[in-house]
Amino acid sequence: MTIEIYDTTLRDGTQAENFNLSVEDKIKITRQFDKLGIDFIEGGWPGSNPLAVEYFQRMKDVELHHARLTAFGSTRHFKNPPDRDPNLRALLDAETPAITIFGKSWDVHVHDALRIELDDNLQIIEDSLAYLRRHTEVLLYDAEHFFDGFKNNRDYALATLGRAVAGGAGTIVLCDTNGGTLPHEIQPIIEQVQRFLKELNSGVKLGIHSHNDSETAVANSLLAVSIGVTQVQGTFNGYGERCGNANLTSIIPALIFKMGLSCNVGPQADQLYETSRLVNELANLPHNRYQPYVGESAFAHKGGIHISAVQRNPLTYEHIEPEKVGNSRRILVSDQSGRSNILLKAQRYGLRLDADDPVMATIIRDLKDLENRGYQYEAAEASFELLMRRAMGLDKEFFTLAGFRVMNNKYRLDMPPLTEATIRLSVGDDEVHTASMGDGPVNALDRALRKALVRFYPALKEIELVDYKVRVLSGERGTGAKVRVLIESRDQDCSWGTVGVSLNIIEASWQALVDSINYKLMKDERAKGAS
Repeated sequence: MTIEIYDTTLRDGTQAENFNLSVEDKIKITRQFDKLGIDFIEGGWPGSNPLAVEYFQRMKDVELHHARLTAFGSTRHFKNPPDRDPNLRALLDAETPAITIFGKSWDVHVHDALRIELDDNLQIIEDSLAYLRRHTEVLLYDAEHFFDGFKNNRDYALATLGRAVAGGAGTIVLCDTNGGTLPHEIQPIIEQVQRFLKELNSGVKLGIHSHNDSETAVANSLLAVSIGVTQVQGTFNGYGERCGNANLTSIIPALIFKMGLSCNVGPQADQLYETSRLVNELANLPHNRYQPYVGESAFAHKGGIHISAVQRNPLTYEHIEPEKVGNSRRILVSDQSGRSNILLKAQRYGLRLDADDPVMATIIRDLKDLENRGYQYEAAEASFELLMRRAMGLDKEFFTLAGFRVMNNKYRLDMPPLTEATIRLSVGDDEVHTASMGDGPVNALDRALRKALVRFYPALKEIELVDYKVRVLSGERGTGAKVRVLIESRDQDCSWGTVGVSLNIIEASWQALVDSINYKLMKDERAKGAS
């Protein structure tokens, strides 16, 4: 039995407090989820806001190799026939291979939220699905508040599922929307649903969508699968409204390595760690080091007895091998952590590096030192590759900085400040001194740097700065806090991330900008050498 993984990070996850993603972020995460092997990626609610509309429009030009992009929405408004309902129309306009709509299962919601009769709700469930059925490849129905609805009015909750079947839903997803259902309640309810659907001879698939308000979302999801549910919905790192959703970074390895079940993520499960951290970095949120499977502390050993035992046999204090999810064992009093990950990175970058190469110790030492100073490389692979090349003596100095200055001139309170950056650098024997205005100090510095270099390296005209994020690392120091700057750049071929850290935001930005320029020049030079 293959379990389908349905991710709703880009929709349900973004309802979490302080969790925000740009359209560029969402597209980048979508590509990574597709690479990971996620079956369904719920991109958002097309009719809800302009950003959702833009995302689905841009995704029409993005090729996914495995995942089905999914648009999400509600059943039609009671006053609108299906073919004239704006919400249903927006779902079709998104032109996704899968559509998910939700409807009310709890009679309290029908009366108090929709303010219609119970039979009217049954009708809008059926005819909304029937209308969409003719226009989409895959149709899913989320039975919102199903478990609460079942406990309050069993017959009506089941009747809503019956009408979803009649409307043509291929998968019915039972939702614990308020997150209050406990594991011991899950099995008897799902078993009654299974008997009901069997009597209808429907052949529909069953899914589970749990929220984590009672800290049981992962347990409820795994229990549901153990009794025959074949689709699990959740979010990466458990992000979601209130206390979050079922955490796929815990569910996926449990399904594969604990329950022995098949899912399409299986062959790529070692990408879970980097995917988890990519989502955090793009959302500009801290990593939860104590998170199971993918947290930094998930396989970290500090106690002397534990360390001695785990060095003899890791099974003594580890429930699975960390490499299976892309994580690594960390012995907190030695320098042995991260070695396998570095070897994998070297292979990916086309660098020849052996485990016993003396330069490995240099890379590990530099990496630990930089991480202690606040650097993170999960969303800054380009900076990490440059770090490795410097340690191996393979870096090239494309230019040398002599100095730069950034000035903000606030001359009227009702006008934005004027920002100018000046820079002096040399390329070989040629020295350049130039200046540029900009929309803020980082933009001015970026423009001045490229202006100085473009006559030596015309390809720099291709670079576009796609994203810029600042993260405060030591908030207790207020405006004197250290910051981490993450920059994403792209050219005609690909995109890359770079990072800088400093007490000075301009200096941190400069570090990331320089890495971005150096990576582009290094990449182009390597491509020329290969051709």
